[in-house]
Parts: sequence; structure tokens; C-alpha cells
Amino acid sequence: MRFALLALAALVGLAASVPAHAQDRRGDNAFGTGGGNGDGRTVIQPYIEVSQVLSAELTPGDDVLTFTQVAAGVDANTQGRNSGASVSLRYERNIAWGDNQVDTDTLSGVARGYLSVVPRALTFEAGGLASRTRLDGGGGVSSNPLVREDAESQIYSIYAGPTLATNVGRVAVNGFARIGYNRFETENAAFDPAGNAVDVFDDSVTYNGRVTASTRSGDPFPVGLAVTGGIFQEEISNLDQRVRDAFVRADVTVPVTPSLAIVGGVGYEDVEISSRDALRDANGDPVIGADGRLVTDSSGPRRIAFDVDGLLWDVGVLWRPSSRTSLEARVGERYDSTTYYGNFTYQPNSRSALSVVAYDGVSGFGGVLNNALAGLSSDFTAFRNPVTGDFGGLVSGGEGAGLVGTLGSVRSAAFRGRGVRASYQRRIGRLDAAIGAGYDRRTFIAAAGTPLEAADGLTDESYYVTGALSRQIGQRAIIAANAYANWFESASVGGDVTAFGASASYNRSLTQRLSGRAALAIDYFDSEFAAEDFAFATALIGLRYNF
Repeated sequence: MRFALLALAALVGLAASVPAHAQDRRGDNAFGTGGGNGDGRTVIQPYIEVSQVLSAELTPGDDVLTFTQVAAGVDANTQGRNSGASVSLRYERNIAWGDNQVDTDTLSGVARGYLSVVPRALTFEAGGLASRTRLDGGGGVSSNPLVREDAESQIYSIYAGPTLATNVGRVAVNGFARIGYNRFETENAAFDPAGNAVDVFDDSVTYNGRVTASTRSGDPFPVGLAVTGGIFQEEISNLDQRVRDAFVRADVTVPVTPSLAIVGGVGYEDVEISSRDALRDANGDPVIGADGRLVTDSSGPRRIAFDVDGLLWDVGVLWRPSSRTSLEARVGERYDSTTYYGNFTYQPNSRSALSVVAYDGVSGFGGVLNNALAGLSSDFTAFRNPVTGDFGGLVSGGEGAGLVGTLGSVRSAAFRGRGVRASYQRRIGRLDAAIGAGYDRRTFIAAAGTPLEAADGLTDESYYVTGALSRQIGQRAIIAANAYANWFESASVGGDVTAFGASASYNRSLTQRLSGRAALAIDYFDSEFAAEDFAFATALIGLRYNF
């Protein structure tokens, strides 16, 4: 819990660092932070909740558990001319009634903000994530655990750094520098049915920097030119792994029509992934620590798992028919193989937005979290499970919906991650809806002669979809619904996991500050690691007080 307290301070401090021009209190929001208030107002809503929870096992048994749920949190959103931040933070304690039942503590939240150091030139930005998860055999992770489980795990991620956007004559100069920290806390490592240990990610530090100097097409040259240099490094505590990806490249943009251009780039990359061996016992077997993870031999030499340096290139198209629509798609060669990546955004009006991103890169588990946080808007609404209160990774805001915490595999080995994710949000009158979906493929990279060598070349795949909607009923009530589905296909035999569920809630203001709420959820888990499937129905009734 020590790091949990540090994460708590960081998340709250992020909102506090943004100056408040005014304060406006408003009623209960079933989803958390209210986004979209870019008019200079500040909304800060601390609250406490007391609820009674009943959880009934539908299959394979019929066990019924009861809990008293006590929670405290804060939802905050502030948007100014030179600063902005959104925070949704919640601490929850579930107190079981039976002696043999489970008491749980949960800290969950997401935060993202920025502060201008030099207006329209230099800003400082930061983000944080705390999320409760469920770890299954084979390293699969679900972001929707049950309050009745004692096998829960916790993920923390935080990053900070400056961002530059300025002009030197006709040359635009853009760049960023970020440092991040990521941690996965679990009481037990995962094991596949064959008895082989899956070394679970512990923690990592990431460093990420990039700078670009560019000119626009027609000013001063007929084509647009850009030169970019960047480096990413992640230091993973498990076996002292290190992922380093450095590159420099030049790009050209050739206009074909006012809305269409051909783009291409060429450059040099130097990518290396290395680690140390595990500490060995007298029999030569790797030593396993008290936390179920491999113990690193810090005195041993570094062992190379992946080493590529040489030419990189890509070509593609850039299509921008209007300020509301943008498409960039590229294909080329990187990491000594074919690469595809791109993005598409469509925001026809203030009521709807669509975003699709295809990605390809090398990193560890922590690098994925930090990059997802950095991609969020600083003005968002965080969607939460109305029964557990957990943050499932979906947000929506003025720049559209976003996904963070799409976890997939939690193996400790570095990997090449490729995939696509999409999000869409829509507002129709008093109805708000958002949905996110994606596919993630991770091919693991590990050094020969180490215990992680067994994971080298293995591929874990994840498919996921999550959605939420709410509707205002009169002036005093809100109904909301959430749904999710996750499919994890593990490279380990018997490690596949399927999880899906749905929930609905009703919130009604009783007084200016006091509201009542009721919620119902159904969850299903099918893990090949276990002999049986599990299904549960959970009901909640409680009170919330807004300060």
C-alpha cells in the first residue's frame, strides 16, 4: 500500500496544480468526472458512499455473500486558457459479514492534466492510473474483478514531463520528454496447467523523448519537410531487462490535391533488448522469490535478446478533407520486418467523435500503460462499474472517447506489440454513450540462457470491447449501464480466458447533497486454468453524500 499512497498523492496533486478560476458544485454524476467544460470553470466534487452489496454465485455453486461497502472519492475537472486537468479518484473498503468471507481494499482512478510554463510554447503534463485487476493462469489480466475475490491485483502507472510546440521562423519545432513509473502488485505469480511459472511483471521505469523540426507544404518549399529524432527506454525490474529504441529520420509530404498528400520517410534505427540471468541455486535452478517472481543475478553480464540497427523506411497517405476528418496510414520496414501503423479521426460535430489507431512498437508492460495515459485528453469523463466502483479503462471527453488500461498479458518479458483500437462517443439529447474496442498482439522477446527464454517467440493475443451509456431522467435522476467483454488467448497451454458482464444503475437525488443509488451486475469468467466456469450476480443499494 505504500506505493498506493504515493499514487494517491500524485493523482490529487495533479488536479491541485491547476489554478481554479471559479468553483461550481453540481449533482451526482453516475460516471465520475464531468468533462467538456472548457469555459474556464472548475468543478471539484468530493463524496462519500455507504452501500450494502449482495453477491450470489450462479454457477457452478450457489454461494451467497454480503458486504458493506464504504467509499470516499473525488471527481474534479478544471479547464483554463493555459491549463487543464481531469481527475477521478476513489478509495473503497468492502467489509464482509461472515468470518470466512473476504475483506478488500481498492484504490482506483485516472488523472491527466497540463500546465503552461510558457503560453503557446512550453507546457508540463502529467498523468496517473490506479486500477484493480484479476490475474488468471497464463498471465492473462481482466480489469473487471469481483469484490468477493481475494485474488485481486493492483496496477499503478504515472508519468510526467514537458512538451514543446513553437516556431523558429518558418520552422515548427515540436517535442516532448517523459519519465514514467509502472507497478503491478499481486500476491501470487501465475502458473499454467503444465506447472511452468509465468514470470509476472513487477515494475519498470520508462524514458521517452522526441523532437521534430518541420516545414509546411508550400512554405517555403513546394513539399513539406521534417527531421525527427527520438529515443524510448524501459528498464524492467524482472531480470533487469532493458528495452532501448533510438532513431533519427527525415520525412517528406508531397501534396496531390488540397486534401490529399503522399508521405514518406527514411532513417536509421538502433534497437536493443537485453537482460541478466536469474540467480541460480546449487542445482543450477533459477531462484524464485517470496513474491513468486524470478530473482535477478545483478552481478551477472547482460545478455542480448534482440539487436537491430540499420535502415528504416515507410510510405503512406495523408488525407484531411476538413478540420473534422483526418486519416494517416503508413507501411514500411522497422525492427527488421514489415510494419503498419496509422490513425483515423472523425468528429462531425460536438456531439459525436470516432477514433481508430493502429500501432506497432517494442516495449514492456509499463511502456504500454504510459503511452496510453499520454494519449488521453486532459478533459474527460471516467466511466466506472456502478457496483464495484472500479475504473475499467474507458473515458470520454471533448476530444472523443479514449482507452487506457487495456491490459492483455502481464508477462514480464519485453515484447513487440501490434494491434488496433477504436473508440466512439455520441450524445443524443439527454443520452450519452461511449464504446471502445480493440485487438492487441504481443510477441515476446527474451535472451537465450535465461529462464525467460521459454517465452521468446511466444504470442499472446487479446480482444476487448467495453461500453457505457447514461440518460438524465428529469432533474433529479440518472440511469446508466455498462458492459464489457474480454477474450485473452495465451501462448501457454490452458491459459485462455474469457470474461464478460453487464451492469445497470439508478441514481436519484434525495436532497441537494444526498442521493440514493441502486445497481445490479452480472459477470461471467471462463478460464482454462480452472476446471469450471464462474458466473455471479451482484446487487447494491446505498447512499452517496456530495460535499
